[in-house]
Amino acid sequence: MKDVITIKEIARQLNVSPSTVSRALQNHPRISSHTRDAVHALAGQLKYLPSTTARNLQRGRTGVIGMVLPEIRENFFSEVINGVEELAFEHHMTVALYQSHDRFDREKQILTMLASNRVDGVLLSVAKETQQIHHIQELQDRQIPLVLFDRIPPHIAAHQVECNMEKGAYEATKWLARRGHRRIALLNGPHALIASEERYRGYITALVEEGLPVENCLIKRSDLTTSETVLKMSQLLSSVTRPDAVLAFNDYVALDAMRVCRSYGLVVNRDVAFVSFANLPLNTYLEHPPLASVEQHPYQIGFMAADILLKVINGKIDPENLQKVTLEPELIVREQSELV
Repeated sequence: MKDVITIKEIARQLNVSPSTVSRALQNHPRISSHTRDAVHALAGQLKYLPSTTARNLQRGRTGVIGMVLPEIRENFFSEVINGVEELAFEHHMTVALYQSHDRFDREKQILTMLASNRVDGVLLSVAKETQQIHHIQELQDRQIPLVLFDRIPPHIAAHQVECNMEKGAYEATKWLARRGHRRIALLNGPHALIASEERYRGYITALVEEGLPVENCLIKRSDLTTSETVLKMSQLLSSVTRPDAVLAFNDYVALDAMRVCRSYGLVVNRDVAFVSFANLPLNTYLEHPPLASVEQHPYQIGFMAADILLKVINGKIDPENLQKVTLEPELIVREQSELV
């Protein structure tokens, strides 16, 4: 590899000081036009690139945003990343991406590492195992700007960006009820996720308003793995009070549950109707996708979370003036639902 061209090398060849070269590259008025032109010409000839790291360190920054999320393979989080990177790129910031893989210990280790590396700020969506928040509070105690998104633990004072999952579950359940379904099951996520509790509240409210009974046997919680989803869906189908519709935590859970239905000889969306969350693009390629899916606007969540974080980093938002953005969900109904 070729040696990296530095300001010192340009200064050596022109027989001037490094500070003179630095000022010339910034077109400082105290540098003569002759010296400025010579510096720019040699810098171009040597293909000199200014060190962003050095410039950031002079300002007491690293130019890096740490982003911690459960799983990049989930389309939802991939879209969140797109939103974050779009704005970070405009601001010449680097995004350091880490996956917790839904493990509390890994999430804790990542936050400690980001703090020790003195990143300029952190975007965090917590793991499903996370039930304690002391590691998040330690980050805040170090005065590292933090924005929580999507999976947000309760009882924590921090900037937040989310989608209204309670309203999404409410509208999805009402939609099923108004199509004549009377035994609507909820295939939910783990207790530790506040998003699970939001879905539960919206589901219960809609059932009560529609005059439908709230039956505990129709409410199942999964750790969101395929094996657990298969187990809980099998329990629902083996019950004497089998559901005629299912509201699933997300499209991935719905697809696993629909596979169980087929193994029981049932016709998906005729014998058991499905509605879920996430509105995955792959649903457009499926012969029998969920009848409807709640759009959570992941790109916008990422963009807005990055916007808040960058404003805090640049002093445009007081760190104590906590921002909370809640996007409105949209129930996306697919055309085939009219045929069921």
